[in-house]
Amino acid sequence: MLSYTDARRKVIEVAGSIPRPSLRTQVEIEQAFGRILAEPVLADRDYPPFDRSTRDGFAVRSADAQNPGAHLECVGELRAGGHFDAPVLPGQCVEIMTGAGVPQGADAVVMVEHTKREGRTITLERTAQKGDHIVLRGSEARTGTLLVAPKTRLGYAEMALAAQAGATRLDVFAAPRLAILSTGDEVVDARSKPGPLQVRNSNGISIEILARTAGAQTIQLGNAPDEKSALRAAIERGLEQDILVLSGGVSMGKYDLVEQVLADLGAEFHFTGVSIRPGRPAVFGICRKKLVFGLPGNPVSTMVTFELFVLPAVDVLSGAIPRPLPVFRAKLATSVREKGPVTHFLPARIEWEGREARVTQLPWQGSGDIVALALANGFLIVSPDRPEIASGEWVDVLPRRGAI
Repeated sequence: MLSYTDARRKVIEVAGSIPRPSLRTQVEIEQAFGRILAEPVLADRDYPPFDRSTRDGFAVRSADAQNPGAHLECVGELRAGGHFDAPVLPGQCVEIMTGAGVPQGADAVVMVEHTKREGRTITLERTAQKGDHIVLRGSEARTGTLLVAPKTRLGYAEMALAAQAGATRLDVFAAPRLAILSTGDEVVDARSKPGPLQVRNSNGISIEILARTAGAQTIQLGNAPDEKSALRAAIERGLEQDILVLSGGVSMGKYDLVEQVLADLGAEFHFTGVSIRPGRPAVFGICRKKLVFGLPGNPVSTMVTFELFVLPAVDVLSGAIPRPLPVFRAKLATSVREKGPVTHFLPARIEWEGREARVTQLPWQGSGDIVALALANGFLIVSPDRPEIASGEWVDVLPRRGAI
């Protein structure tokens, strides 16, 4: 049985081998957040386009500011966006605001808090060197410089950079279409009143949110009963999309039919179990040239396996480089002891004491316990080669997406 890291690599490898047209579309910049850039964004001019002051103060000639106590005549004022047409002559200075263009002749800015003013006379309390508090024209980017590269996921900084360069319509890769299918006779719609032995469909909601935040376009197929013909029909509808994600029906029970139906449809399985808990029965394969994931039906298992395996597939089909798992180290607050030759992902609470992260495992009732997961903001990772960990030791943790 594959480790979760090997299973994840297999997903990335197989997803990258799927022939898929590089569909592109243009979107307004306001709708581009989280999309994958298809065409580069280039600088349309030098940035900054002028020598820019980074402080409120006085633009001076550095040669006039070599001695504390120097007196200069203030001959004008410059605010951001304003002009000062005359050059700064020896013995002169210009009051300047942050973001304003440095006037001709000046080559330094003295911060206002390091000066005294009496009428038009400015006394410098500190010396100044050439270039102080000035960002030179083109020092951030020259005209034609690559600002945002293709295959970049567009976040707020990248979008701000595109906007600065006037790229307000962006070429992006089309989002992959991801179909969501829940299974099980006991599952009813989340808007329904369940019977005494039924459960509402929470997996459909969690998968949809996870898929959307990953960058996929979602298609809800509802729930399929534990009956082969109905399940087959639902799966065939799902195979019309780029990715099909099923929840439930992948364990070893008599009515766990997902693998059987997929096999009947000609699926090639790349794994039918992963050495993790929760989520051990997770299934991944190709059917009719589409990626198919069978995730365990218990909600915590569903969420963990989506994060580990489905998310990198969405990245690849989006045209992006797969995001690494954001695992980091934290100090364990209470000792942990687990069993079995698997990697455990335990609901946990991560908190910070100063700059040090600390993690506490939360009590939970197994992979169906959404209450515990909602209280958790991450997972404590316990590897099979280190099943017992004493409090105070450093451990790996995985933040819960959107909770930290």
